[in-house]
Amino acid sequence: MLRILSTKRLFSSMKNHTFETLLIENPSPFVAHVQLNRPEQLNSMNQTFWRECKECFSGLAEDEDCRAIVVSGSGKHFTAGLDLTDMGNLSEQFSSDDDIARKSKRLYKIIRAYQESFSAIEQCPKPVIAAVHSACIGGGVDLITAADIRFCTKDAYFCVKEVDIGLAADVGTLQRLPKVIGSDSLARDLALTARRMYADEAKESGLVSRLFDDKTSMIQYALDVAKLIASKSPVAVQGTKIHMNYSRNHTIEESLQFMAVWNATMLQSEDLMKAAMAMATRSKENPTFSKL
Repeated sequence: MLRILSTKRLFSSMKNHTFETLLIENPSPFVAHVQLNRPEQLNSMNQTFWRECKECFSGLAEDEDCRAIVVSGSGKHFTAGLDLTDMGNLSEQFSSDDDIARKSKRLYKIIRAYQESFSAIEQCPKPVIAAVHSACIGGGVDLITAADIRFCTKDAYFCVKEVDIGLAADVGTLQRLPKVIGSDSLARDLALTARRMYADEAKESGLVSRLFDDKTSMIQYALDVAKLIASKSPVAVQGTKIHMNYSRNHTIEESLQFMAVWNATMLQSEDLMKAAMAMATRSKENPTFSKL
């Protein structure tokens, strides 16, 4: 049995949740720090984690007290990826009497549910910063490629491990990694060989944007960046993420049309006037924006 790890219940969307695999803290106003919290299992991802990840980010997406999110891992590693010891529980859901059509339908639903766990990170309108230390294996790469900003320590390494356990990565890496790093060749290299990509190569390829000497300094910097983002207009920040995601999968013209329709409404927001006034008066105080 897993030891139950409770959250501080600092966000209204989490008031009815007690997570086993995640720890959520509120280090500064409007900032959520979500930690993968199975350190004794190297933050490996069991069935409980997949369910709780979606619940967590879907909740924070709607929480007006959250404007930016940092994701990190507790303990020795960011994550060892899929919890293979939990696969036995998955196989118990299938009866030997079921034929291939019925097994396939059930397995399809399970895979889609796993995919939605990380899509909840991508679809969350609040920017998500992934702070990676040491190992980021398998599902860890799926997770961080769904985030908006990625940092790592100099001892970090990344591994698309699935091919070594007899399957193709099916929760987002093959779809997101080529777009994140901008190199189809490198993405295929990593996915087909299951080799380790170390921090310096991750920085050079664009997988991460900054390296740190240690986890403590990385987490502090990530929280500072989240605090800065949270101080800005939530209308502007959330709109920026939504449009950058949209533009990645649409033509420039389609994206410009979507932006025009969006800002026809959002330019009427009080946030624009507050921000413009603060700049015009060269105020040293950040404007206070209403919750969104």
